[in-house]
Amino acid sequence: MENSAFVTSNLWILIATAMVFVMHLGFATLEAGLTRSKNTVNILFKNTLIPAIGLLTYAGVGFNLMYPGEDFAGGIFGFAGFGVGTDAAGITDAYNAGYTYWTDFLFQGMFAATAATIVSGAVAERVRLDSFLIFSTLFVAIAYPIAGMWKWGGGFLNTLDTPFLDFAGSTLVHSVGGWGALAGVWLLGPRLGKYQGGKMRPIPGHSMPLATIGVFLLWFGWFGFNGGSVLSADPGAVSLVLVNTNLAAAAGAVGAALMSLNLTKRPDLSMALNGILAGLVGITAGADVMGPGSAVIIGLFCGALVVAAVLFFDRIRLDDPVGAISVHLVCGVVGTLAVGVLGEKASLAQFVSQLIGVLAVGAFSFLFSFGLFWGLKRTLGLRVDEEEERGGLDQGEHGAHAYDLAGSE
Repeated sequence: MENSAFVTSNLWILIATAMVFVMHLGFATLEAGLTRSKNTVNILFKNTLIPAIGLLTYAGVGFNLMYPGEDFAGGIFGFAGFGVGTDAAGITDAYNAGYTYWTDFLFQGMFAATAATIVSGAVAERVRLDSFLIFSTLFVAIAYPIAGMWKWGGGFLNTLDTPFLDFAGSTLVHSVGGWGALAGVWLLGPRLGKYQGGKMRPIPGHSMPLATIGVFLLWFGWFGFNGGSVLSADPGAVSLVLVNTNLAAAAGAVGAALMSLNLTKRPDLSMALNGILAGLVGITAGADVMGPGSAVIIGLFCGALVVAAVLFFDRIRLDDPVGAISVHLVCGVVGTLAVGVLGEKASLAQFVSQLIGVLAVGAFSFLFSFGLFWGLKRTLGLRVDEEEERGGLDQGEHGAHAYDLAGSE
């Protein structure tokens, strides 16, 4: 009979895996709610295909590109094998004291697709479906595993004199997706009618209930995202991580609500929702090395910051319909750097290591994404034509609509 601690830890990580899987539904409903109804089928289709493509590419390439990395190319690439496979020892604690080989693959695979999902919302309502799916496939298969290997696969960020710290992926998941989103938004340009006569014209989403459901599904899933990243069922460690995660999210909502009220004179629901996500992204790097007080500080700061970031990107005419760049890139960077200031190992050396990680991952992710999007723009094309954009991608790309408001005969 297996050791009971091994069985318990393995079960907890599988439960956490299922919770992270639910986050894909959260992304789908959030993005659909914050965009116009004429693009809903397109949003849902992309968010259906992304986890499917992500799991297959992670099985075929990503998992073995990401782990291990110590002895290959100076810690820049993993061993770049193909396929998922193991011997009988892989389903016992011979693989790891806390989980099996298959559990490890499944949990890590859920993270992989998240990076491309972040990009989906930022480029919504004008990106070609075929080009986006090609981008997502290559981004998840190559960019995410390489960046993740630099820390989690034993690569060079993990072997710095003061190792870079990123517990569950403020940088390695969220900012990777955020840099990809920034590249896509930059090359695509804004949606038609977004900026007219030197002024920004708001384009509200069609369903705030859907957006709210999406955020609460993401908040729920983050208990698995961060809690499962303990990689065991250690009571103290899991409890601390979950408390920090929850407090940061709550503080993020309050920080964003107060900041939006101060800047726009109205309590903005979409800002409060993004504030929750900002707090979650911000705490993800250091949820295991901070106390609850620090988690609240990070949540409040990221919640306020995300409002300012959304307004800033609108001011410089980078059109992000869901605020993905502000949430995942800006707050991912801030949360990662905060580990060097508020974490239990806070020091100048730790802060420098955090900065090195942010810059290295940022440069790689942005250049990879920009090059891939640019190549697609020059070949297949990146943006739908004006007629299709005005009519909606649901009809233009799918020949369908999300809501039959008139009823069927």
